[in-house]
Amino acid sequence: MRETPRRRPPYDAGMIKIQNLSKTYRSLVTRRSVAALDDVSFTVAPGEVIGIAGPNGAGKSTLISLLLGFLHPTAGTTRIGGLAPRAYVERYGVAYLAELVAIPPKWTVQSTLERMASLGGVPTTERRMRVELLLERLDLSSQRAKQVYQLSKGNRQRLGLAQALITDRDLVVLDEPTYGLDPVWTQRFRELVQELRRPTRTMLIASHNLDELERLADRVLILHRGRVERVFGPGNGIVSSDEIEYRIKLAGRVDAIGTWLPNAEPVEGRPGEWRVRGDVATLNAALAELIESGASIVSFAPEQSRLESEFRIAMESDQ
Repeated sequence: MRETPRRRPPYDAGMIKIQNLSKTYRSLVTRRSVAALDDVSFTVAPGEVIGIAGPNGAGKSTLISLLLGFLHPTAGTTRIGGLAPRAYVERYGVAYLAELVAIPPKWTVQSTLERMASLGGVPTTERRMRVELLLERLDLSSQRAKQVYQLSKGNRQRLGLAQALITDRDLVVLDEPTYGLDPVWTQRFRELVQELRRPTRTMLIASHNLDELERLADRVLILHRGRVERVFGPGNGIVSSDEIEYRIKLAGRVDAIGTWLPNAEPVEGRPGEWRVRGDVATLNAALAELIESGASIVSFAPEQSRLESEFRIAMESDQ
């Protein structure tokens, strides 16, 4: 098999450049047109990790399909490394994990990775080493002889990640990568993303898990009804500190909270816990006074993360 070219495309214009991208479907039943994506534009630089968030039907899957060249746009353009999507994929390849991992059920774990390595153009001399490394990294060595249908949901998802990463690509697209993973492997997935970072590699991660996206991504595109409603990242969020609601839990002198935090609202069914809202400086001063009055603060944390707050505002923006 012909070895996959190792040269890289020019990145002068950014790794991904999407301009005024729209995709409209026509219903076979009603004959009405439905806009899955509507005038979407953004640019992604080499080395960035970009999150894509949105409710069901927001356009995430359509965006990924357009980006990989599975679909053609109704309007607008998509360029990866200066090339049209299919031209880029055919020349350089993409590491891709689909939302639903579909691997022939009778294949074994090891044969799956060996076949994917062969299809991906991994040189024969490197194939076995690459397979062994991923079996170990994704904790699948003990599962190597099992057939896919025998795997648990979590092991099947890790196999999906392994097959996506069996080739060394500059573009990595992961659709719901933590689906089915237990808390331990969700944590390890964060470590894996950090390991995959490099100046020439771009990663797109689509997920419903906002907490994970906030931890992993440099920026998060929040899609709603086919449009980019918000772009969340360092310094460009719209949520101010006084719009964030916090939860505080006290022990001892809980009666003092009304003196220092008059807007505190008790959490129903959780004695000693309140919700408060305010800017960071004011809350810090109030907490210091609470402690001085004899209260013990057990915990103090945002009720929602900043990304969750941005997401909520985006969903409410057109209601």
